[in-house]
Amino acid sequence: MLGCLAQGWAAAQVIEFENNGLKYQTLTRGGVTIMYAHLPTQTRDYAVMQVSISNGSKTSWNFKPEDFAFRRGDGAEVKAEAARVVVGRMIDKGSRDEAIRLVTAYEASLYGMSRFRAPSGYEQRRQQMLAELTSVKIKAAAAASAIAFAATKLKPGESTDGAVFYATQGKPLGAGRLIVHAAGEVFEFNSEAPEGGKVP
Repeated sequence: MLGCLAQGWAAAQVIEFENNGLKYQTLTRGGVTIMYAHLPTQTRDYAVMQVSISNGSKTSWNFKPEDFAFRRGDGAEVKAEAARVVVGRMIDKGSRDEAIRLVTAYEASLYGMSRFRAPSGYEQRRQQMLAELTSVKIKAAAAASAIAFAATKLKPGESTDGAVFYATQGKPLGAGRLIVHAAGEVFEFNSEAPEGGKVP
């Protein structure tokens, strides 16, 4: 009995590590593992996180960007926007430079991640993305579409990855913590402090 309790506690413990210059947190509940890191880039509208999910449970689960909320130090919550909203905004306002920054930051985080490979994630979406597009705004939207974490259903043993976008007018999220309501669980990650600050 004590062993089972210890095992359950260990499975629910947030693990922090650094990889390729990014600070990651990972948490497993009910066999589902969620891992994230802030990407070191902002667009004119968004702060961006790289998210990876692995379904090690015996049940299929649906996941969507809106499951991800960032609770700031003052208690206010910012929810990630749906992928279609992000792509729509990139069509309206996207620039070539923003698309390049997004892709560069995302690929640096993904390809530096030796622990995680998601065959149904970014790699697959990138292969499906059109190679040559004439409109700069369409290129930015296509880049966002390939990178953005879209609503998906993961069967047991499947994994995926993507970027979640928080509408912050291009400013960092600041101090706070990530909270994810998914797979019948609440994934609550450790508090974060802004550079040189204290946790809330």
